[in-house]
This record gives sequence, C-alpha cells and structure tokens, in this order.
Amino acid sequence: MLNKENGVLAGLVILPVLLLAGCGNHKAALSNEESYVAEVVEDVTQEPEKHVSKEAIENQESENPTATLIMVGDVLLHDPVEDAARDAEGNYNFDFLFEETRDEIAAADIALVNQEVIIGGEELGVSGYPAFNAPYSIGDALVDAGFDVVCHGTNHALDKGGAGIRNATSYWAENHPEITVTGVNASQAEQDAIDYVEVNDMRIAILNYTYGTNEIALPADMPYAVDYLEESQVIADLEEAEENADFTVVCPHWGIEYQLAQNGEQERWAKLMVEHGADLIIGTHPHVIEPYEEVDGVPVYYSLGNFINWTSDSGAGIANRMVGGMAMVTLERGEDGVVHVADYGVEALVCHLTPDENGVVAYPLSEYTEELASENAIRNQDSSFSYDYCVDLCNQVWGEGRWK
Repeated sequence: MLNKENGVLAGLVILPVLLLAGCGNHKAALSNEESYVAEVVEDVTQEPEKHVSKEAIENQESENPTATLIMVGDVLLHDPVEDAARDAEGNYNFDFLFEETRDEIAAADIALVNQEVIIGGEELGVSGYPAFNAPYSIGDALVDAGFDVVCHGTNHALDKGGAGIRNATSYWAENHPEITVTGVNASQAEQDAIDYVEVNDMRIAILNYTYGTNEIALPADMPYAVDYLEESQVIADLEEAEENADFTVVCPHWGIEYQLAQNGEQERWAKLMVEHGADLIIGTHPHVIEPYEEVDGVPVYYSLGNFINWTSDSGAGIANRMVGGMAMVTLERGEDGVVHVADYGVEALVCHLTPDENGVVAYPLSEYTEELASENAIRNQDSSFSYDYCVDLCNQVWGEGRWK
C-alpha cells in the first residue's frame, strides 16, 4: 500500500527483493565447521544438512537491495470502452481491461499508471471524448489490478472543472487511501507536499505534471487543483526531493499527440529535470509510443503511448494508437548507499478490441497472436493493423532488440 501524509509518506510493497531470508541462521549453524562435521560422523544414519560454504553465505548477504518499478501509459476511456464495461443494469466494472497484464502489474514493487481521464463519478455524467469523465469503478479496477501510483496530471484533468477534481480526490482519499495519487490536489497543502513512497528501505519521490488542461482555466477557488509544467515549481520540487528522497521519478504529460518521436521541448524539459535531480523520467500524452534513451545517464521514456483506448477516428496511423509500452526498471542501492537504476527496458503492449461486453483487453505483445490481431475491431478503422504491424512499429520506434 502506498499513500501520502504531509508530503512524507510510507508505502508497502508487493514483490520480494533478491535477498536470501534466514542467512543469519545458516551462518550460526556453520560458525564452527569442525563441530558440524563431528556431529555428522557421530550419527551416520542421519542424512547431513546440505553444506553451504561461508563464502557463499557472505556473497548472499552482500547482495544489494533492489526494487522493481513499472509504469504503463494512458488509460483513455473512450465511449466504446465505457460501453464494454456497463452491464444490462447499467453497472460498471472495468476489471476485464487488465486480465492479461494483472499478474505482471501486481508483481512489481511499485506500479504506476497514467489515468488520462478524471474520475468524477456517475453523478457528473460518464462521458468520452472530448470532455471525459469516468465512473469510480475504474479506480477500483486499477487498485484490484495492482497499481500503487495513479498519475492524474493530464490535459483532461479539468474536463469536469473543480467538481471533477473534488470528486476524484475525495474518492481516492475515502476509498483507497493506500494509493498515491499525483498531479491533482484537494488543497494548497496537498499541492505543496511532495509524494513519497517507500519500498525495500528506499524512499522514492514521485512528481507528475501536465503541460496544460485544454485551455480550461483553474477554478478561481482552487488554484492548487492541477500540477502544471511550470519551470520554477518543477525545479523547486526536484530540489526538495533531492534533499529528502533516495530516488526521484518524474512523470511529465508532454509532447505532441500522435508523433512517434519526441520534440525539442520534451528534450529541453528532460535535460532541465535531470540537471535538478530527476533519476528517472517517464512521459505520457502523445497516445503513441516514442523512443527511450539516456539523458546525461538518466533513463527517459518520452511516451509510453496508450494502455487502454478505443478511438472513434479512422484512417492511416490509427493502428499506432493501439500499441503501448510498459516501462520496466530495476532500482538498486549500491555499496555507496546511493539508489540508482540497475537495469531498464520496455515491454510492448497492444490493446485488443472486440464489439462485445468486456471486449477491451490490454495484452503483452509477446502473448498476442496473428489470429487475435486479425480479429481486432480496430481493423475496421485502420485495415493496416496486424501483428506484424505492431512488431514493426516497436522496432521502428524503440529499435530491434530494445524491447520485450
């Protein structure tokens, strides 16, 4: 469980680190090797315990603490997605979205998701593009899938104005206080407080900002409602996080929609963030995947694309919106005590669509098939979609051998 309290918070974890439990007991049992051997000789009828050398034990004890972090892109609830989640009585359940990725999400020590659509509840009217609003049950489904951090700082954060922010923040606080919610705020104090999560004795800061809110102004009585990419504030937050966290993750909502490559503004922001203490940057918003690279030694994922979506648009390039990425990062505390990225990569995902109840499911591309691709309803909107198309797109954007 992860949450926030006065900006300094602790969370619980999901996956075990790669430490051998109980090493101390083995070491005590072998502290006197001669007496151990004597006991075995004395009772030859008893099968001796498997001998573990002192050197092996010392090597096991010296393994550095690690933690796994994953993030997926946009949960974009177009009308057909919401329709697929509504039963005959009008009740919503979105659990099916994560059927094929649930185990991997739940297995991570920290799992982040970009919740593109504000969760304002049915009282504000469930709606799709262009002014989105989701029922509370999508939040329940995210929690049940294993997500720990929900990024709400998107260009759609104010689609339902101040009421949407109030409903969303109240929903999370009252129903899932263990979840860390970033990018939107219920008060000035909440905006001023940086979100920290703790996992395997690592204190990690999570920062989430959006470039804008579709020209919808902040409510006059809620100037704190959304965290924007404002340079002075971003720098101040990063510097505070540098003082108080072992590691800092920044999740910017940036870039140009449907472009398969980052632009100069994304690169400028990435460099500025790294200069002021960002240790990992994972971006969203373009609704298609973009490259990932290192900026001065820091991994930067420019866009993870869509995780869930069913656009109404048709034509060339729509197939690109069905491919997303899961950032996969391993953190490690080194011998010097500093937490750093020990390994990182990306797993390809694809959103599978069928015109049925519960007919929207995200799959790892490695588990997708040509047969499923031939049945994906997006082919009615872009006939170029196929399994090979998805593979070629990943190779084009990320490079062969650089994705799972």
